[in-house]
Amino acid sequence: MKESLAALDYIRLDFSAESSATINVALALIMFGVALDIKPEHFKNLIQNPRQLIAGVLSQAILLPAATFGLVMALGDNITVGVALGMILVAACPGGNISNFITSFARGNVALAVSLTAISTILAVIMTPFNFTFWGNMYAQANSLVRPIELDWRELLKSVMMILGLPMALGMLCSVYMPRLAERLIKPLRQASLVFFIVLVVVAFTKNFDIFINHITYVFLLVLIHNGIALGMGYLTASVFGLSETNRRTLSIETGIHNSGLGLALLFNPAVFPPDLPLGGMAIVAGWWSIWHIVSGTALAFYWQRKSTLVGVKD
Repeated sequence: MKESLAALDYIRLDFSAESSATINVALALIMFGVALDIKPEHFKNLIQNPRQLIAGVLSQAILLPAATFGLVMALGDNITVGVALGMILVAACPGGNISNFITSFARGNVALAVSLTAISTILAVIMTPFNFTFWGNMYAQANSLVRPIELDWRELLKSVMMILGLPMALGMLCSVYMPRLAERLIKPLRQASLVFFIVLVVVAFTKNFDIFINHITYVFLLVLIHNGIALGMGYLTASVFGLSETNRRTLSIETGIHNSGLGLALLFNPAVFPPDLPLGGMAIVAGWWSIWHIVSGTALAFYWQRKSTLVGVKD
């Protein structure tokens, strides 16, 4: 596998500064749209049900990055440095906004899904830079071929704040102080921004079609395993905490649907990741995650839609 992936890290993808800026704007609009649906009672409900909050944060922000580190270490020489770091970067990103729709389709707890999306996004301002640098440097120390990651954490923090933090804050303020406007904007803004972002990812793959085709077999397999671990991690964590089947499904989807678009936006920000770094493998992994988690999440939702939720302990 490694021989096929070896050249991937050093490939320069055809992705302009304008495309990078457009992805940032699309992500910001998506997060603004997500925040329009967040109400103060969502946070109140989580505080009143701390098991749900602890299980969700533990699964997304702590266990998945740690499990990802274990996975890349287990794969060892079968993957390249860039691919391994791409998997760590995706795991460091917060839950994705489409998780709320998929949770609804899977007969999960939509209110919990929205709440956890909000919490994970807010925490991501700190946890995404921390998890990537911590686990990335752990990987560097365990692999003599990897140099320690020397990123400007202030630039990383600023980028996450601009793409996630600020749009979320503005959306929540709009939801509280201009509820009628928020209600009118939620559906069209969410649909338009999501379609816009998917089109951007597809266009990016089209521009780099030959590269993608040459390596998709192995990248597909790696993302399939990684995403499967994420989905299973959420369900298992919720089970250990004794949550109901409805909430197990919710945590599974929240952990398995990740905002890998944020990873792409960070990768193509030269202030965060200098262009001379071998970013090809990282970008392909993050890009394919952006597509695959929608496919896997939707397929799982189809399956769960036909299954009873009357399983497990009530919470």
